[in-house]
Amino acid sequence: MDFLLECIGFSPTVGEEDLVDLVRSRGEAAAWRGHPDDHRILALGGGLEVRADRAPDRSFWTLTPHFKVPHRLRFAVTGIVRQPDCPFDALLSGWAAPPIGRPPEDDTEGAYRLSTWITDARRLGSRISPGHVLALSIAGFAVHVDRVIPNEAVQDPKILERPAGAYIRPLGSPDEPGGCCDVSLRIREMLRLRNELTSEPVEIAICDAPDRPMLLFLSPWQLKGDGHPRPQPGMRIEGTFMFTGRIAGGLPKHRPK
Repeated sequence: MDFLLECIGFSPTVGEEDLVDLVRSRGEAAAWRGHPDDHRILALGGGLEVRADRAPDRSFWTLTPHFKVPHRLRFAVTGIVRQPDCPFDALLSGWAAPPIGRPPEDDTEGAYRLSTWITDARRLGSRISPGHVLALSIAGFAVHVDRVIPNEAVQDPKILERPAGAYIRPLGSPDEPGGCCDVSLRIREMLRLRNELTSEPVEIAICDAPDRPMLLFLSPWQLKGDGHPRPQPGMRIEGTFMFTGRIAGGLPKHRPK
């Protein structure tokens, strides 16, 4: 996961142990993540966050990037993969932007398939069944950017015929997606923030997608190292991204017995 931290302004030379120490000392308890000594989150400004986690029976820490996405994506759940060694995370698979007013038992598809991690899986409980529509606040973090090209240079013309000209496909089989998706998306706007801890710039591509725009975080070090041009509105970005976020609504209400 460390290379994903480049997407939120941590250069490849940043020491992992030093960053863990900073998150533990300056951060606050991460909601829905267990004991506050083992799960800390540090705000970096502009909605950027980095989280440090440690399992109670392990000595090492993991670091994960996050962003407070300002909008909600409607998501019809088709599968939930829970983590036996980490009840705080779950991998959701399903359809983004299902038809409005769709009953849970309806198997109508949405605009595109999506696989994403959620970090507040404890909120799901056992109340979510296939077909249930949640609201998610998620963003994609670059695993690898393959191309940054003019939109008219798309090699597959069928992509441009899709809704909003968006191609998003989970890796692996539809039943067992791996949390990452291949994408080909047109950039609507570039949002440029700054990591207040490192003063490094953070590049966010706000891309056209059905229902809600998709936010993609890019590593400037990878873009430069691979010789990609600087992303600009109207261009298209293609590559593999890991999606992660939190539940923003749609959970069933508790009913008194």
